[in-house]
Amino acid sequence: MGERTAYIVVLLVQFIYGGNYILGKDALNGGMPTTIFAFYRLFFATLFFVPVALVFGRKSAPKLSWKMAAKIFFLALFGATFILNIFAIGVKYSSSTVTSAISNAIPVVTFALAVLLRMESITLKKITGIAKILGVLLCLAGVTVLAFYEGPSLKSVNHHQPFLHGSNKKQGSHSKLEWIIGIFILILFTIAWSIWLILQRPILKEYPSKLLFSTTCTAFGAVQSFFVALIVERDFNKWKLHFDDTLVAVLYAGTIVSGVGFYMQVWCIEKKGPVFFAIWQPLSLLITLACSSFFLGEIVKLGSVLGGLFMVGGLYSVLWGKQRDIIEEKQQSTGQIQPVVKNATNQDHAITLPAFIK
Repeated sequence: MGERTAYIVVLLVQFIYGGNYILGKDALNGGMPTTIFAFYRLFFATLFFVPVALVFGRKSAPKLSWKMAAKIFFLALFGATFILNIFAIGVKYSSSTVTSAISNAIPVVTFALAVLLRMESITLKKITGIAKILGVLLCLAGVTVLAFYEGPSLKSVNHHQPFLHGSNKKQGSHSKLEWIIGIFILILFTIAWSIWLILQRPILKEYPSKLLFSTTCTAFGAVQSFFVALIVERDFNKWKLHFDDTLVAVLYAGTIVSGVGFYMQVWCIEKKGPVFFAIWQPLSLLITLACSSFFLGEIVKLGSVLGGLFMVGGLYSVLWGKQRDIIEEKQQSTGQIQPVVKNATNQDHAITLPAFIK
């Protein structure tokens, strides 16, 4: 029963993430400014996390000192405020399909940064080292294809899109410059998100309560994003939330993705490990590809599909190399006491906390 539950949970998480790309893109299509969208995501995520943290994490959590609070504040400034804002800009100027495709590169970028920081090593004399290098190169090839090759359009499966804003231009009508800007902003997002994963490591060692850490980080991010949005957007009519799909998008991102999806993701990683979770990530790309065409009427280009396939191939290549290394380390340690060193892309930091970006 436990095995079956893990498969069900990981599938549900990918559907949750796929829905987030669709609803987020729809809200931005509807004219919501990116800074306001980022603020409302963090605001509703905070409303979700605070009561949960008070009920389940308050008694067991270590004391939050002023020094630790300051560290989390600056981590939130980068990991929540900055990343969420550039993420929203990238989504606005590209498409939900491309956003989902590029998100698959996060584990690969994290691995590459860990190598540069000497937290990971590559042995080119071994097949696993070659597989890791190949994975990084495939991701670079995927990004290049996404940015510079469109190809023919793939026909939409539905011409009566329930979420498509009639007053806004359809997807696929971005100018070439806007499209390239969107792609490279999403690349910046993946790099920043990967750095953010690595930066969490020393903080979580000092303050191991994941729930309180995420709650505090999200709350700080909400306050910071409020002031960013206030500086950028002074027209308060654009701040108003109405009972429409825009409200659904920010509620969904703040509660279902950051709350329910976060818990399910952590549960799945604790039960089956980060590699098991990572190999299912490309499913969200397929879900986004189908739903964006059906609900948003996105004009999916062949280049987006090919670029996504390259990036998925790169992800699997790096994951295969990492998993083989872990197996070899365990085999070598059999018969002699030799601890396996955890690194930035192994147990705790491959694709874990927090999930307010996904």
